[in-house]
Amino acid sequence: MDPQWMDKLVIKNDAKMVFLIMDGLGGLPMDGRPGTELETAKTPNLDALARGGVCGLLDPIAPGITPGSGPAHFALFGYDPVSTNVGRGLLSAAGLDFPITERDLCMRVNFATMDAWGQITDRRAGRIDTETNERLCRKLKEGIRPAPGTELFFATEKEHRALIVLRGDNLHEEITETDPQQTGLPPISPRALVPEAEFTSGLLTDLLAQAKMVLADEPKANMLLLRGYARYHRFKSMSERFGLSPVAIASYPMYRGIARLLGMTVHTPTSSLEEEISALETTWPDYDFFFVHVKPTDSRGEDGKFDEKVKVIETVDALLPRITALHPDVLVVTGDHSTPATLAAHSWHPVPVLLAAKTCRPDRVEHFGEGDCLFGGLGRMPTSSLMTVALAHAGRLTKFGA
Repeated sequence: MDPQWMDKLVIKNDAKMVFLIMDGLGGLPMDGRPGTELETAKTPNLDALARGGVCGLLDPIAPGITPGSGPAHFALFGYDPVSTNVGRGLLSAAGLDFPITERDLCMRVNFATMDAWGQITDRRAGRIDTETNERLCRKLKEGIRPAPGTELFFATEKEHRALIVLRGDNLHEEITETDPQQTGLPPISPRALVPEAEFTSGLLTDLLAQAKMVLADEPKANMLLLRGYARYHRFKSMSERFGLSPVAIASYPMYRGIARLLGMTVHTPTSSLEEEISALETTWPDYDFFFVHVKPTDSRGEDGKFDEKVKVIETVDALLPRITALHPDVLVVTGDHSTPATLAAHSWHPVPVLLAAKTCRPDRVEHFGEGDCLFGGLGRMPTSSLMTVALAHAGRLTKFGA
């Protein structure tokens, strides 16, 4: 069911809502340990919040479906993750505040390492630093000649991630991504998925051939992997739908892009979790919805680093009193998806969620973890329903029907 049917029930008030999103929060036990990363972490503040709140589990897309970060975040904010799904390139472009036009095809890029036999040995080029990424984007801009009638733009996101925008006429996004999603395989050729995209796939094939030559002398980042092709799309804003004045506190461009596409004010990037909480405190008087994004939980999970993911969760827990000291009317703590370190990838497992509000009906959960949340009062529900539940607890929904 499209969650937008409930927009007509929205009423305005002064309630303030915080969504603290630990990216990739959900996990699995690893190396014989009894608990997940969240269950292993020492989280006295989250546990105390759970004892006074209500918990449950979220399915970002549907049971058994492994979500990408884009649709999973759209679901968090009450948008249907299927009908609003767009390529990650558009999210990256919006996050970088790139001046997108209707003639643009946006692509998310991973710098990668390819061996002499043409196989990918590292899909993230050793997580090169952002300064190296900036140098490589300049090198590509200088070394690649776009096809007649087209323009090419290169922009650094962060670490190994970048953005390419191809501008021209009759461009299509229905192209196979070139990232094989695992090492030991060659990049996939950009093949047209519909006849109309043949011209575009040819442009991308030529682009990659030139990029390979330009990057041939690089020790790590000697190849590009293209993902998330997307043209421009417009979305109804959170202000239009929910009457909210939202702000996003996030460092990674893609999440800033999602926020910008949904009409959130995007705060200046921060360099640490502590600075994110300081930004929350600073902006508190000016907004009524606060999206605070924690990226390292996901990064540590993708790198297979169980203990480091545990440490990130513990750092967030230590900062939690600064959030509760602001006395939000509704505080939601969850993730967009699960990224178990034992899988070193996103997974289909449901995500633990905690909601604290004066209006909630406390359940019997004593510890904020996957196992305990299974028995929480929120039950197991689609992530896209979370915003409805949060709005209700904030007194921002009127009665349905007579």
